[in-house]
Amino acid sequence: MTAPLDTLVVLDLTHVLAGPFASMTLGDLGAKVIKVERPGAGDDTRAFPPFKDGESAYFAAINHGKQSIALDLKSDGDREIFERLLARADMVLENYRPGTMEKLGYGWEDLHARYPRLIYGAVSGFGHTGPEAGKPAYDMVVQARGGVMSITGEAGRDPVRVGASIGDIVAGMYLVQGLLAALIDREKTGQGRKIDIAMLDSQLAILEHAVAITTATGQPPAPTGARHPSITPFETFHAADGLFVIAAGNDPLFTRLCEVLGLPLVQDPRFATNGARCENARTLKRLIEAITLDQPKAYWIERLEAAGVPTGPIQNVAEVLQDRQILARNMVVDVLDTSGAPAFVSAGNPIKISGIEDPATRGPAPALDADRTEILNWLDASRS
Repeated sequence: MTAPLDTLVVLDLTHVLAGPFASMTLGDLGAKVIKVERPGAGDDTRAFPPFKDGESAYFAAINHGKQSIALDLKSDGDREIFERLLARADMVLENYRPGTMEKLGYGWEDLHARYPRLIYGAVSGFGHTGPEAGKPAYDMVVQARGGVMSITGEAGRDPVRVGASIGDIVAGMYLVQGLLAALIDREKTGQGRKIDIAMLDSQLAILEHAVAITTATGQPPAPTGARHPSITPFETFHAADGLFVIAAGNDPLFTRLCEVLGLPLVQDPRFATNGARCENARTLKRLIEAITLDQPKAYWIERLEAAGVPTGPIQNVAEVLQDRQILARNMVVDVLDTSGAPAFVSAGNPIKISGIEDPATRGPAPALDADRTEILNWLDASRS
């Protein structure tokens, strides 16, 4: 079977992470992604370390399999090429500050009037509406302003950003969801839609427990380290050789945990319900660790898994890349160079679809403007 989006043409003006992450996902699902870059410099991430043979591994991880053409949208000749691309595209993606595309004559209203089936995807720090729509933002800004940093880290310590760039990545995920919804809508109406994704909005959207706690109690939650504020026991625990995690998310799992550890706590009113366990989380942690400190992590993980209690090691990224479950799911893939040899490593596509091939390699990340001739020939062929 062919990939589900193999007839889709995506014109991608985005750079750095949120937009390129979205177009990468569409490309992994089969879309033809044409990356429109600034002449001379291209996407900022081309200059991001680490480098291998002079090429950015960061850029390759997010832009593999795409085509590149460098266009100056203030140049008449390049605008003519861009408009020919627009006429062939199903989607155009951009992550400029609101108003930038309008100044170029390529805002949503202009494009929708000329290309009514074109789907317009925009991702920005604060969205295209509201009093602060024009402000610039990066991942850390929206993690901070959106509340994520306020609940990340250890109690009593300075707030920290989440190690992954979730301000960008979550916005990219929501952009893909919106684009696919617009694609379905176009099948019914024949009309394209504008998808307006704000990184700030996306941060609030993932604060499910924090919003519930704040609105129900009147008090915003503080950082709790690895511990979940609404489920106990659900955090890290010390074994004889270091930390591992236990996530006993309901009463039956807590019962199994107590059986494995030999702790007579199930009928204890301090721990009989999840609410009570949350109230006495520190006491419960000490009681559990009084047992787990006697044996190494592997010992407890083996026994807890045998009992069906969710648990696991805390792995670094090198260990994750060798994890047998990760490898079995084809989640570590090679990005090839132009000769077909492995050049970089990237995360695979987590969207597994029955009957659809999930290849173990990805096409090369494009050199800046490397596909100009091929793209122009493709446009010319469409005229005949």
